[in-house]
Amino acid sequence: MSGVLVRLRPSPKPLIAGTSGDPSRDFRRPTFGNLVVSGPGARAFFLSRKALVFPGKIGVVGGKSSSKLSASSQEGSLQGFDDSPVSVELHPVCSETQFDRVLAEAQQLEELVIFVWMAGWCRKCIYLKPKLEKLAADYYPRLRFYRIDVNTVPHKLVTRAGVTKMPTIQLWKDSKKQAEVIGSHKAYLVINEVRQMIENEDAM
Repeated sequence: MSGVLVRLRPSPKPLIAGTSGDPSRDFRRPTFGNLVVSGPGARAFFLSRKALVFPGKIGVVGGKSSSKLSASSQEGSLQGFDDSPVSVELHPVCSETQFDRVLAEAQQLEELVIFVWMAGWCRKCIYLKPKLEKLAADYYPRLRFYRIDVNTVPHKLVTRAGVTKMPTIQLWKDSKKQAEVIGSHKAYLVINEVRQMIENEDAM
């Protein structure tokens, strides 16, 4: 490092800020931790000390500091960036017509569909919903999750799906119900059962 002399300073005794012994008052000998910096480029080094937290090379030439990030570190940070969602909102289904349309589209695309039957008064449903949204992110975009409030759709649709308890998570394929999980126990167990239900159907 041209123009700068850096040496390790022994751990000092406790100093009271603002006293004559406080190194922060001595602008002629800038310090950084246990380092004592001196020489023509000392002030520039002291002012550029924050650059030490960045990857890359730091140099002081002629009393002026420069910080360069290597291209490889920039590329690595871009490659490590993951834009996959953390959670995916459960799309609401509000009518039997919409329900049939979702099934028809899934059948045409040869995709599985997950319907989460719930109710606004169901505390377990409210607690489970964000956890199911995180699970939906694991299968996005090849598998879509929908939620149906039993109080906002015709009872005919609820009966047609064979729903008797909430929350009920159903897997449909080719416009037919293939399996279901009733969320009457702990949330993590319900999530594990739903995941297993999906994996079993995928394996077939």
